[in-house]
Parts: sequence; C-alpha cells; structure tokens
Amino acid sequence: MPQHATTAMRASLRATPEERAELGKAARRRSPRSGHAVYQPPPNRRDPLKILEAQSETRVAELVPLRYSRMTESPFRFYRGAAAIMASDLAGSPDSGISAQLCGDAHLLNFRLLASPERELMFDINDFDETLPGPWEWDVKRLSASFVIAARANGFDDSERARIVSRTVRAYREAMNDFAGMGNLDVWYTKIDADRLSALTTGQLHKKGREKLERALAKARSRDTLQVFDKLTHLVDGRPLITADPPLLVPISDLMPDAERTALERQFRGLVERYGITLPSDRRHLLEDYQLSDVARKVVGVGSVGTRCWIILLLGRNGGDPLFLQAKEADTSVLAEHVGPSQYRNQGERVVAGQRLMQATSDMFLGWERVEGIDGKRRDFYIRQLRDWKGIALPETMSPRQLETFGGLCGITLARAHARSGDRIAIASYLGSGDSFDRALVAFAEAYADQNERDHQALVDAVQTGRLPAEELAID
Repeated sequence: MPQHATTAMRASLRATPEERAELGKAARRRSPRSGHAVYQPPPNRRDPLKILEAQSETRVAELVPLRYSRMTESPFRFYRGAAAIMASDLAGSPDSGISAQLCGDAHLLNFRLLASPERELMFDINDFDETLPGPWEWDVKRLSASFVIAARANGFDDSERARIVSRTVRAYREAMNDFAGMGNLDVWYTKIDADRLSALTTGQLHKKGREKLERALAKARSRDTLQVFDKLTHLVDGRPLITADPPLLVPISDLMPDAERTALERQFRGLVERYGITLPSDRRHLLEDYQLSDVARKVVGVGSVGTRCWIILLLGRNGGDPLFLQAKEADTSVLAEHVGPSQYRNQGERVVAGQRLMQATSDMFLGWERVEGIDGKRRDFYIRQLRDWKGIALPETMSPRQLETFGGLCGITLARAHARSGDRIAIASYLGSGDSFDRALVAFAEAYADQNERDHQALVDAVQTGRLPAEELAID
C-alpha cells in the first residue's frame, strides 16, 4: 500500500481503543456524515468517455468494441465498466481521512458465493483488480449506488430503493460497530459460510426467497472444475483441448501459426512453474503434479474486456483429472491516480495481497507472475482457479425484499473486509449508532445513479455517431 497510508494506519492501530474512538469522533467534525449526501459534478469534471478511451489504449484492440458494446447494453452494465470514472468522481468527495484496504470496484455483483480451500461454501467479495488502500467510504458509496442502479432497472420506486440502500449501509455500520468491540483474532476468523448465510436471512425472506437461496447454494456447489471441463473442452486424438467460441474464447492454436504457438506454450509452462513460487509450499507441491494441456484467450466481465486473460488447462493423473487456471492481466489500479501507487512493483502481487487481506479465505491457487506477451511486452498477471463453486447474484430476478436482504449481506461482508485492514474502532466511532450516514448514502446513491445514467447515454450517443466502435455480439 502507499507508504503514507501504511504509516498512518499503523500509527492509528498502535493507539489505545479510546484514542482510536476519539480519532473517529474528531473526523466527524472535519467531515460531517451528512456531507456524504451530496454529489454534484464539478464544472471541470473529466470527460467520462476520455477516461474509457485512455483505458482502451492498453487493451487488446480487437476486443475494445466488445467492451463498449457490453457497456451500452444498460446503465448497470455501464456501471460495471466505469470503476475508473467513479474513482475520478470520488476523488473530490468528502471523506473521514480514515483508510482501509479497498476493493476498488465494490458493486453488488462482486459479492458472491465462493469455495474455500477446505471445501466450504462462502459468501465474500470476489473482484480485486482495483484494490488499494484508500478512504473506506469509496467502497461503500460504489456499493450503494450499484443497488440504486439495479433497483431502477427492476422498476422499484423511490421508497423501495431507499430501503434497500438504507439496509445495506446500516448493515455495514452495525457490523463495523460489532467488529470494533471484538479482539483482533475474532475479527480475522469472522466469515459468512453457508450456515451463517442461511441464519442471517432467516426471518428476512419469505418462503420463495428461502427456496431461491437454497437453489443458489446447490447450483454454486455444482459449478466446479469438472463442470467447466465438460463445458469448455473436447477430445482430439484422446487429448482434451479447449473448444473455440470466438471471440469470447479462442485457443492459442487459432490465434497464431504453429511455430509461434509452440513458443507461447513454452512461455505458459514457464509461467505455471514460476508462479508456483508465490504459492505456499504445499500448494506448490500439488501444482507440480499437473501438466499443461492447452491454453486459450478468454473474454471476461464487462470492465475487464480487452485486458489480457488466459485460461490454462492442466491435467493431473489422467485426462479426466483437470485443473483450470485463469491468468488475468493486472494493470495499475484505477485508484492509484487518486490515492497513490501501490507498494508492490508487480501489479499481480498487489491484487493477490489485497485479496488475501480482504477475503475471509482465498482461492488455494491464488498467485502472481510477470510474463512477456506475444508482442514482446512484459505484463503482470494474477492467477487463480477459473471456477470453483462460484455463485453470482441475479438482481433482475429479485423482489425489493430480496434485494434488501442481499444488500444487508453485502454490507456486513464489506465491513468485515475493511475491519481486517483499517482502523475498525475509528470507523465505527465515525459512523456512530445513529442513521446519519445511512440517510446521507441514500441521497448520494440516487444522485450518482443519475450521473451514471447520463454517462451511459453519452456512451450510447458516441457509439451511435461512430465516435467509439461497438460490436453486436452475444452477451454472457
């Protein structure tokens, strides 16, 4: 993390609980909680389209039109790809001066079901491409605005949206107050597994909502390596190979001639070997029992479209013992311009360190490496399993009550992540026991959703006039 943030956070944590609480109360005087309600774009606000274009300059050129196409689909899809735009907007907003490790892109779809190495189903934050230390409020604001945008897409009215955001922020505030009273180890051990997830939603959901949750848990457990292996591969002369689905999934055999492909395969074998050094020794031993079978370029997400992402098929004891890894490019965080650079020289290590700090438990194959690409340029990557008991929310299928309950889960989860890295006592003291911050975020989220709609329309207009390219392609 940036050195100034590291020093300030450590100094705060060495103070007594009373001194840390006073730090939070003093922050209220400098930055009143009610001040978070305001979002007013300044006259010199950066052109959001220029921010997107600047990002596109470093991406795979042939995939950039797909990114714009996906972002024009709806205001929510635009929001998923607009983390850099919101970071620029938040840089001038009020904050308490108290830092924590940020997700950097804490919209609601980045909270989902995941597997722990111990084969427990967990609810946690998923995406850490933009992680850096910064004002904890930024994650809460991005999460809150995402619920308004999703609720508007569902046709929910003003009062329903207000209840959803209020519940989300209240859950964050109350959880942070709980964490403030815990010992360090108790905070670190806190997790939301399947049992606690069911307990937290008991009494919050009607029968249909509870049944939907149980189906989601069962479906997540079925989305494992074998399932993705059956879905994404086919046999050629008895050897499993990745099935092409261009432009979303393109094996290296379809990307380049034989000689270049052979050289690239050697590079990926080297990547797997070198990246293993970043794993604990037992995981490294396990990884060494696998052999590379195939590699393909994959298009992922919305905001990440155009970044270099590869899936790597490894085989264990035989052709029916697969391991799918995903190597995803890690560029400089969109937060860095506003909060300072990472302490890590390798951006993949930045992502991994932030993920391990914020998650209750992380993927057992999570690591990083720097590699030379097809074009001769060296880039940073982080590596993890492609799919392991993944379950993602479907807000478009949720009722107001269900989305409100989901918001509460996200609020608790984000508070736990911030409590692990930031001064939980100071943050809790700043938030207090009243609803001042909750009400402020309801107003902010609505105002920023309005801004997001204007930015989305600007992109749609730019595509329609030909300023920016877009392709009509299938959306996952």
